[in-house]
This record gives sequence, structure tokens and C-alpha cells, in this order.
Amino acid sequence: MDAPVSRTRIRRLPELAVTDPAVLREVLDAGVAGHVAFVHDGQPYAVPVAYGRSGDAVLFHGSTGSRLFRTLALGVPCCFTVTHLDGLVLARSAFETSMHYRSAMVLGRCAVVPDKLPALRAISERIVPGRWDVVRPPSTKELAATLVLSLPLDEWSVKVSAGPPDSSPEDSGWDPPTGVVPFELVRGALTESS
Repeated sequence: MDAPVSRTRIRRLPELAVTDPAVLREVLDAGVAGHVAFVHDGQPYAVPVAYGRSGDAVLFHGSTGSRLFRTLALGVPCCFTVTHLDGLVLARSAFETSMHYRSAMVLGRCAVVPDKLPALRAISERIVPGRWDVVRPPSTKELAATLVLSLPLDEWSVKVSAGPPDSSPEDSGWDPPTGVVPFELVRGALTESS
């Protein structure tokens, strides 16, 4: 799990780049949903996925009947991303108004995970910790219908934006409220079904 290489080097606002693999793990471990993007028959696709992390790999799953997941299972080049919106940065100008965020991008090729249960457990525990131990495990039929993929964390980048709004001399005379509106993802209470 090396630092970013040429393809993943941050070129726009490189001062926001973070090359510490521990921060990559933190960004991934803070999320529940990501997107995996790839090209199939000349058409780009970005598929939302629930995911987990096991060591230095991201795990996600889909249906064995999914044309897109079967394509990923062939090892086509793909890009996996996770973004956390941490706040809105309200500046004096529209140009400088932006966001606080933490984002991770992983490039590579997926491999099929033959031992599905530990991988499915890792994904389940990422979504709701402790849930795997209290629910019915997947049946043989459900396992046969599930494709689990692993994407190694070999080529990646992390970008973190934080700090106060920027301003420029052109902003003088404009005095709207400025600052940061924080965002956070909060789990609500379970709405039980009958």
C-alpha cells in the first residue's frame, strides 16, 4: 500500500493531497457506500455499492446475474471512490464558496473472492456493526447468486479539504455571512417492521 503514483497524484490543489495510508484507511472505514466506475462496451458506468475493507483491499458484492458485476469480475480496469461531505464553506464570492470533504480514489482491477462468507461478514459489519452475528447467514442458494469482488489498495489517492473560506481583494464591499456549515452523517433509530 504505497503512496500515490503518477496516475493518482493530485494535480489540482496538490496541497490537499494526503499520502499517509492510515488516512486512506480512515476515509474508507468511515464510509458505508462508494462508487465503482469502469467502461463496458465503450460506455462508462458508475455503480453505487455497499463495501467493506479487509486489510489492504476493498470488498463489495453484487448479483452473479449482473452484467456489470460480471464485467468487473473479468478484471477490467476500474476506479472505486468514497467521498464524505463534512461541510459547506460559505465565502464572500461564489467562486470561493466550496465544501469541506474527505475523498479517496482507488484504481485497479477486481478479483473474485472465492471464500465469500468472511468477505460478506466484513461488508455487513461495515454497514451495521454486530449485525452479522444476529441475522440468518446466507443460504447456499444465496451464496451461489452472489459475486464478491476484492480491489487491492495498491494505487490510490486521498484528498482532504478543510479550513476557512478564502477571500480576495475583489470581495471588499461584499459582506454576506461567511464561515462553515458543518455536515455529518447520523444514524437514526431503527424503524421496526412488523
